[in-house]
Amino acid sequence: MGSTINLGKALATGNFASSKPALSPNLASSVSLCQGPRRPPAPLRASSDDDRFTVLVADELGEAGLGILRDFAEVDYAVDLAPEELCARIDGCDALIVGSEMKVSRDLFDCSRGRLKVVGIAGGGIDNVNLAAANENRCLVVNAPNASASAVAEHAIALLTAMARNVAQAAVSVKSGDWQRKKYVGMSLSGKTLAVMGFGEVGFDVARRAKGLGMHVIAYDPYASGHLARAIGVELVTFDNAIANADFISLHMHLTPATQKMLNDETFAKMKKGVQILNVAHGGLIDEDALVRALDSGIVSRAAVDVLIEEPPTKDNKLVQHEKVIVTPHLGDSTFEAQGELAIEIAEAVIKALEGDLPSTVVNEPMVEAEVLAELRPFLDLAINLGRFAVKLIAGRGGFKTVKVTYASAREPDQLDTKLLRAGIIKGLIEPISSVIVNWVNGDSVAKQRGLRITEERVNLTGSPEYPLEFIQVQIANVDSRFDGAVSTSGEIEVEGQVKDGLPFLTKIGNFEVDVLLEGCILLCRAIDQPGSIGKIGSILGEANVNIGFMKVTRTAVDSESMISIKLDDQPTKETLKKIGEIAAIREFVFLIV
Repeated sequence: MGSTINLGKALATGNFASSKPALSPNLASSVSLCQGPRRPPAPLRASSDDDRFTVLVADELGEAGLGILRDFAEVDYAVDLAPEELCARIDGCDALIVGSEMKVSRDLFDCSRGRLKVVGIAGGGIDNVNLAAANENRCLVVNAPNASASAVAEHAIALLTAMARNVAQAAVSVKSGDWQRKKYVGMSLSGKTLAVMGFGEVGFDVARRAKGLGMHVIAYDPYASGHLARAIGVELVTFDNAIANADFISLHMHLTPATQKMLNDETFAKMKKGVQILNVAHGGLIDEDALVRALDSGIVSRAAVDVLIEEPPTKDNKLVQHEKVIVTPHLGDSTFEAQGELAIEIAEAVIKALEGDLPSTVVNEPMVEAEVLAELRPFLDLAINLGRFAVKLIAGRGGFKTVKVTYASAREPDQLDTKLLRAGIIKGLIEPISSVIVNWVNGDSVAKQRGLRITEERVNLTGSPEYPLEFIQVQIANVDSRFDGAVSTSGEIEVEGQVKDGLPFLTKIGNFEVDVLLEGCILLCRAIDQPGSIGKIGSILGEANVNIGFMKVTRTAVDSESMISIKLDDQPTKETLKKIGEIAAIREFVFLIV
């Protein structure tokens, strides 16, 4: 029977879409899947003379973490190493621990000569490690995302109150010899509406503390638990509802292509005049130039940021120098307590990896047999991209509760373990908006924590089992689609894909057969099948200097409609997309970035 797993909630992307006023194979399905847990890798063998592992700690780490490491391994504690010094030491180390700023490059892995088996990042990010090089060298990469949540939430509340009451500006004024009580009249927090954008661990903690200050708290997070929100009196709302009704907006989202610069000229224009903006999450969530414009125009009355796109900023950074802005130097997790907890978390994760177990904070590819991973890699990419693509079709940045994944294969059930593919689907569904990093170890538990359900089915095909899968299909039920063409006859958002020449392709959307590379910029147009439409689309894109990499038109007998699928080399402007939508034959279109 089909396996059922509790999953998370939904997401949206902010990608541009516009709209004007069943072709999958009919195959008998079987849901017999091989889903037994994978065995963890065998314990690593120490390479040092006394049979103890050697761990190089190349950034400051709390004594509690160092003590745990020293009980287990030889510890080389060397802070502020130059890149050449780090390379000179690394070939004598089994594990390396760095902070979130030190770069772990491909050259470093080359210098390790294959000995380095674990890299620990003392923080929640992963951008400073070359994951591709780590994968090629069969090196696990782990991070420590859980230790600092409380400290970050506390800093958010500190900035929130300081911003509302003009604390920083007033303090500077007094120190310079002024005494201007009338100039620095603030705003009371009690009774005001705070929109928490991202209701993960930090967002939840900020919301709980804000409720204690007498604030009305609303939250936007497609994956948030309604039960947890109700438990503390928080109302879950859509993205547009959140930004339109908030007196204060606090950002707690993961930085992804979907959330990058999510606060911009367009979204600022939808906010209450005088709104105040708080960001302790990621600098790239805000278009900093747009925020300066919003401050100058009065749409935003105050802002407080702990994170910037460029850190440290240049001296002439307009946002930093703006008189209505409080800036702190990325202090979110900078408490003695948080640093101690972080040190313990990363030390325990590194030790667990060295012992051959799988920490839940592993962030890179699975350490399965190289031959197995090589065969599944293209299908894993397809699974991730199908998940990303499917949720971007959901209207209104709303949530979803039910996902069905169908795998079509000619292989016997015991020859196809879908655990990695399932993790890929979950990764594609959840990561673009959530602060959690989904991996092949924690995928199912992350999904379960977010309260959604995913079911899996297998379609048994006849034919050669040379390839693991013929296609993967993803259906999302009980949601509105921002593109009616993506809705199947049964009412679900439905997308299907295949691997062709090692690359992921979208081969079906709704009731339409398509054929477009499922990467980068994709434009889909549902149109009345009549002469001239394709030429008009091409002319508009050409005039905008947007190159068409690939175009295919598929027809259906229903209303003489066609689906035009276009792979673009560049992202068109909203003005260009608007012109396409104004073509008389175009019934609707959607532009997505995968």
